[in-house]
Amino acid sequence: MMNPNKALWEKGDFTQIAQTMRQSGDELVAKLGITEGMRVIDLGCGDGTTALPEALRGAHVLGIDIAHNLVEAGKRRAAAAGLANCTFQEGDACHLSDVADHSADLVVSIFGAMFAPKPFDVAKEMVRVTKPGGKIVMGNWIPGDPTLVAQILRISSAYTPPPPEGFVSPMTWGVESNVLERFGQAGIPPQRIACDKDTFTFVAPFAPSEFVRLFQNFYGPTMNAFEAAERNGKAAELERELTELFISQNKAATPDSTLIPAAYLRVTVSC
Repeated sequence: MMNPNKALWEKGDFTQIAQTMRQSGDELVAKLGITEGMRVIDLGCGDGTTALPEALRGAHVLGIDIAHNLVEAGKRRAAAAGLANCTFQEGDACHLSDVADHSADLVVSIFGAMFAPKPFDVAKEMVRVTKPGGKIVMGNWIPGDPTLVAQILRISSAYTPPPPEGFVSPMTWGVESNVLERFGQAGIPPQRIACDKDTFTFVAPFAPSEFVRLFQNFYGPTMNAFEAAERNGKAAELERELTELFISQNKAATPDSTLIPAAYLRVTVSC
């Protein structure tokens, strides 16, 4: 039986959404203090929204993602950019079986590892593969936040069946006390963990209603919500709710383009 998390992220084509995240991905990487020759693991890397900018700054980057299609897309993007120092492989953030202890100066996971189903295992693995004196940087969406992504997930969850028993919401990674507890169990004291609220902006050269269709057709969690809504005759209602959300959050100067900021928790762990 396929890993359900793998099935979720291979279901759509997240590259379609990732194209709207490139600008903020690059801006985020610019703040990480990457230097020539640094060894970086980008966990839950997708097709390289942060992995490629890390490599462009001279790091040796290993991108790891559970979705085969996204790993292949990342390889194509790195090859097209001529980045021999940026490689991609399939892997599970809960068990990085192919990654040696203390092999990275920096582990980065921007809206990636938060979706893995066993958060304590994820924290333990990130700490294990980071060198003493190295850092871990996570970007995690914040539950209940009024901005875009938390609201997409809130709206979508109202149309989907309840999750299976034992399910841990990925949004719990956006709560500071959970972050402290998870890394604490991995051996990191609280004074070496910093949590700051930051903003990530989605930018697209088309209207918010078209952006909704990208989520409907290519983003696994939203695809599942639409499938469930369709069975209950509520797909049009879900589309209307999401369209109203996207339009209301759009900060672009014109209605035929999209610029939507979304709040997230930036976690920095000093190992």
